[in-house]
Amino acid sequence: MSDFLIANMAPIIFASMVVFLLVGFPVSFALAANGIVFGLIGIELGLLGPQLFQALPDRIFGIMNNDTLLAIPFFTFMGLILERSGMAEDLLDTIGQLFGPLRGGLAIAVIFVGALLAATTGVVAASVISMGLISLPIMLRYGYDTRVATGVIAASGTLAQIIPPSLVLIIMADQLGKSVGDMYAGAFIPGFTLTMFYVGYIALVAVFRPRWTPALPPEARTLRGGRLLMRVCTTLVPPLFLIFLVLGTIFLGIATPTEGGAMGATGALALAVGRRRLSWVLLRQAMESTAKLTTFVVFILVGARVFSLTFYGVDGHKWVEHLLIGLPGGEVGFLIVVNVLVFLLAFFLDFFELSFIVVPLLGPVAQALGIDLIWFGVLLAVNMQTSFMHPPFGFALFYLRSVAPASVKTGDIYWGAIPFVCIQILMVAILIFVPELVTIGLDKDVKVDLDSVQIDVPTSDYGASPLPPGIDEGRAAPADAEDPASKAIRESMKQDQAK
Repeated sequence: MSDFLIANMAPIIFASMVVFLLVGFPVSFALAANGIVFGLIGIELGLLGPQLFQALPDRIFGIMNNDTLLAIPFFTFMGLILERSGMAEDLLDTIGQLFGPLRGGLAIAVIFVGALLAATTGVVAASVISMGLISLPIMLRYGYDTRVATGVIAASGTLAQIIPPSLVLIIMADQLGKSVGDMYAGAFIPGFTLTMFYVGYIALVAVFRPRWTPALPPEARTLRGGRLLMRVCTTLVPPLFLIFLVLGTIFLGIATPTEGGAMGATGALALAVGRRRLSWVLLRQAMESTAKLTTFVVFILVGARVFSLTFYGVDGHKWVEHLLIGLPGGEVGFLIVVNVLVFLLAFFLDFFELSFIVVPLLGPVAQALGIDLIWFGVLLAVNMQTSFMHPPFGFALFYLRSVAPASVKTGDIYWGAIPFVCIQILMVAILIFVPELVTIGLDKDVKVDLDSVQIDVPTSDYGASPLPPGIDEGRAAPADAEDPASKAIRESMKQDQAK
């Protein structure tokens, strides 16, 4: 029995963790409990040393010292302030008036507002609930098909998952050891490409099922001409300026993601003050919700660190690597299997849990296969986006159900989400075969000819004994001889470049 446990400790730990999660045990405690229990078992069996858990305090404090994670409360607070200050309502009203004369215009307005909210709030719950409360009754009142209306609201809200400043991209960058700015730059084009796919779907519905997406009647279009133009300018300029303040400064290298999040939170407060909608009640609600979400993330991260300490101690990462690296099809086979696995896990786990449990196991395998980790992270983020839309466990569907009228059936919400899940899967396939959508905005690696690099190591005569008389100092060492230290450095650089 002991030999079996020693030989199969890694798969046993992983299977135990999956069982705990399926039973419904809290994620952070399931991870920590598995790490501690199996760590003690490994010590008892002699597989691990007692000093294993001495590294645990450093790993926990490493989380506290991670400045990148500060961006999470900043962006969460910014999104909650904007959502509760009425920005979503103003945007939906204005863009709805702009696209109202078109068939499907209200649905297109919802998609564009979802993209704008995603680029300013980054919080899925805030986007779905806001648009569900404001636009769903209007769409149903003017004759929209229930499935189309609910599907487009849920899908547009999940754009906050992939369009920067997305919380999942921050976590993905941290887990893969990459820059948040690079992850944002890589996700920018795929995010807005997905937005246009949603618009294209609504356009097709308007052509082939015009009764499902009627235009607004003339009496509902109260703004025209100069009044509409002025309303569009005054409503769109503040959020667009905030988007530049946050994302523009990050992309230009002026601010770090944490500094950009701080500026965004400050800008959101300024917009709320300008709208005269900032109150102590709103501020307190936003701070409490931010504290809860941040605590939730940190607890899961602490549990994941405890779990990974034991899992890596028993060479679990090597077990996962051997399991996945030999798949048929090479890199493409690995990507297909991984995305199918993440898609299935998304039925039961949300993106936080997937990011902290699955991504750290897949990242080293992807790196060993030579896969760009920024592209890999964006690919997984688009896939994880489906976790919000999966019937019957999608959180976006739950959020919409909580604010939808009683006349809207839960089955209609589920059926309305399916076409958009298919569009998201199509986007995953496109990213696999067209990685340039991600990598085109990233800095290219600079290739250096290491054979042309000259390394000068400064020397000093301090402490050196003088040469005996009659020996020429210039003949003490051949002029063209390479210093051993320089040669070692050059060989090391060549090996790193080859990787």
